[in-house]
Amino acid sequence: MTAPAVPPAASPAAPLALLAELTHRCPLRCPYCSNPTALTRPGEELDTAIWARVFQEAAALGCLQVHLSGGEPTARRDILDLVRAASEAGLYTNLITSGVLTGGAKLQALAEAGLDHVQLSVQDAEPASADRIGGYRGGHAKKLEFARLVQASGLPLTLNAVVHRQNLDRLPQLVALALELGAGRLEVAHVQYYGWALANRDALLPTRAQLEAATATVEAARRALKGRLVIDYVVPDYYAKRPKSCMGGWGRQFLAVSPAGRVLPCHAAESLPGFDFPNVRQVSLRWAWEASEAFNRFRGTGWMPAPCRGCERAEIDWGGCRCQAFALAGDAAATDPACALSPHHGVLSLAVEAAVEAGFEFTYREPQKVPG
Repeated sequence: MTAPAVPPAASPAAPLALLAELTHRCPLRCPYCSNPTALTRPGEELDTAIWARVFQEAAALGCLQVHLSGGEPTARRDILDLVRAASEAGLYTNLITSGVLTGGAKLQALAEAGLDHVQLSVQDAEPASADRIGGYRGGHAKKLEFARLVQASGLPLTLNAVVHRQNLDRLPQLVALALELGAGRLEVAHVQYYGWALANRDALLPTRAQLEAATATVEAARRALKGRLVIDYVVPDYYAKRPKSCMGGWGRQFLAVSPAGRVLPCHAAESLPGFDFPNVRQVSLRWAWEASEAFNRFRGTGWMPAPCRGCERAEIDWGGCRCQAFALAGDAAATDPACALSPHHGVLSLAVEAAVEAGFEFTYREPQKVPG
């Protein structure tokens, strides 16, 4: 491994967390998957030793936690070794999983290896719909059984529900499911539209009425369940007037490493053309974070065009999402169309109108299919 020298300029603050995308392999085929449309082959994945070094470098850089993700991270045969390596590096370990490949013995082994937390994805509260959305027959039942194993193990559990037009009406049942399964946290995450989700946007975008009902459900549940269940709520940008602070700002709080070793400011950044993202096979994680052109290109506010430049929210939303700007405006440096001041803001209304007339069929996440 070569490690170019870090320039003497002031270093950015340390990232809070590392997303370790261990593999793109997954038995589910979710049509909103955040993986890139060009999936990494198993033979191109980082090996155990490189991941162990990455975890050590992440801890030395200042990361406090690592999210072990995929695809499905437990598809890796060395998942126990990877959890152990992350734990020995001093990182808080969170497994982001579909739950369909892990039984009681494996879960116990993961806990003994140092696993601290489990985040389980669910596609719906209704079994048939959940299995249809995930493209995996019997998956929902396996998830429920896995959640009960997590509860019995004593590991803390977060339930992650990605919501959209085809399951949002059952949000009250998803809240009830989180309580039934003993989750301490429920993430109600509206689909974010890039990659596979962008290809399925017409089938996934909720109506405004659905969104307003969901927001009311979340607010009521937060009041009623305070102290029992924490509910995170990520709303869709397509009804926004101002953009979100995507990942806390480009290169400010978060970094990801892809299965092939590319170091990214967010898990979707590989969708952006014109970037030479550094790879942990050639450089250190610190160099990628502090010195690489890819991380510095949209860091801070100096890169911003009007109307972002000089805006009072420039250091609140940090320009919004670069991947969304590219997907909708064709330019990663453009003002995020989620902002009402963007000249491209109208494309969101057009997308919502188109979705109202669309059907419900999906293009599923599959290696041989490239949406576009």
